[in-house]
Amino acid sequence: MKTVPVALAAHLKQEATTTCHCWRVTRRDGTVLGFTEHDRDLVFDSTIFLAASGFSTSEAEASAGLSAGADEVAGGFSSAAIREDDLTAGRYDGARVELFVVNWAEPEEHMLLNVREIGEVSRAGGQFQAELRSLAHRLSQPQGRVYGRRCDAALGDARCGANLTAWRGEGAVVAVKDASRILVSGLGGFASGFFRQGTLTFSGGAMMDVETHERKADGTAELTLWLPLEEPVSVGETFAVTAGCDKTFSTCRAQFANHLNFRGFPHVPGADFAYSYADGERLHDGGPIFE
Repeated sequence: MKTVPVALAAHLKQEATTTCHCWRVTRRDGTVLGFTEHDRDLVFDSTIFLAASGFSTSEAEASAGLSAGADEVAGGFSSAAIREDDLTAGRYDGARVELFVVNWAEPEEHMLLNVREIGEVSRAGGQFQAELRSLAHRLSQPQGRVYGRRCDAALGDARCGANLTAWRGEGAVVAVKDASRILVSGLGGFASGFFRQGTLTFSGGAMMDVETHERKADGTAELTLWLPLEEPVSVGETFAVTAGCDKTFSTCRAQFANHLNFRGFPHVPGADFAYSYADGERLHDGGPIFE
């Protein structure tokens, strides 16, 4: 239960009020930014809340219990505050957002309404729209490991342990066919499909997932990306690409010879087996169901 400060409560009882909303965003790297829908900057709690033209929030509903509520905030990109490059780089993912109601005539008269986390962010036409999730959404996140037939480790990380030296290539961009397809050099020694589902890292730091890899007769290769390029890539830009893994036990054993470190559960029976019944055609000796 929230307690309204005495001074703010007295102001809200008046016939005319001077209130607005303020947002304090704390990114995971420690950067703190303040925004307000008011037409001038406000200062309280050692934070400067910048006036952001067009900065607005959607209607929000509050409910009892632990249901995970969500609302949205929208605004324009500003070089002095939120930059599109920062959103693209994921610097606002999971950021903490505090929403205040403030008497803009006396900013020290304010109250914290709720605390949210930034979820999905969309961008279009110089504008952004961010989903604000209540902290209760964390209760629906998986904790610990989840049983599944596929591996849940990232290829080459400490849990996987695979040495990717022989599964990495380097080259340069020869041509950009469209936002999802690029022609590259340097991969002529690798067969088609070698880098399928792999990771492409440009010299500028951008990382993209590779959907398909096709070797051409002239020694170049065409890489198709899962998502379109968010930033333009110039001809001649260098990159490194690593082979991918479909997370199956057979691929881990046959392609990477790393089956002893497989982090999935390939022998867990599926739903079809769990709902089946014993018959005389199978050997029920407690041995593995799948080889």
